Amino acid sequence: MTGTTVPSLHALANPARFLRLARPLTPLLTLVGIMLTAIGCWAGLTQTPPDYLQGETVRILYIHVPAAWLGMGGWSGLAIASIAFLVWRHPLAQVAARAIALPGATFAALCLVTGSIWGRPTWGTWWQWDGRLTSMLLLFFVYCGYMALARADAERGGDGRIPALYGIGGTVLLPVIRYSVVWWNTLHQGPSISVTGSTIAPSILWPLGFTVTGFSLLFAGIVLMRMRAELACIKAEARLRRMARA
Repeated sequence: MTGTTVPSLHALANPARFLRLARPLTPLLTLVGIMLTAIGCWAGLTQTPPDYLQGETVRILYIHVPAAWLGMGGWSGLAIASIAFLVWRHPLAQVAARAIALPGATFAALCLVTGSIWGRPTWGTWWQWDGRLTSMLLLFFVYCGYMALARADAERGGDGRIPALYGIGGTVLLPVIRYSVVWWNTLHQGPSISVTGSTIAPSILWPLGFTVTGFSLLFAGIVLMRMRAELACIKAEARLRRMARA
């Protein structure tokens, strides 16, 4: 069973097969993501009422929530790719992890910025060292650390194991971010959306589905674009080495 499973996984991760799928998917995911995000932002700004407590400030949620989701989801994807690289030693998994890092860090930073903008009129301060904000800031720094470590490992000709282990180790922050508002008494509000329902009024909530889906598709399109670019660089470097030997 194991002998047949591993080759099939390697076949799915074949760079040539990946590129055949990624070429048409990249523009499709990117364009659909931009369209859905634009629809969600337009609807959130013009078609929903202000919140009875937060007023117009509540509209920041249409950016803040997807950014938080993708900041955490991006690291989850990076960790899964790191596990796949350590288990099967396939370089495409390593390429995927590196491609995820920058957009993941970007969305984590966007989460922090929009959270601060939201917090100023709501809490009366731009920043508060509460559990959710602090743990999200740490995740952003962990992203930056991964990118620096991955670059250093590549420059010194490393085998990629150290960045992969770092990517797996960083997952300890995810449950801290998720449950920080439950474990500690913080300024940040508790979970508003769960599998059992939502405390947000439906008249305000519905555009969020467009922006979450749109940003997620845009994230996927950017990751595919970055993976294709890195594979092209690897191919070009290999060609230059062959030419130099000749």
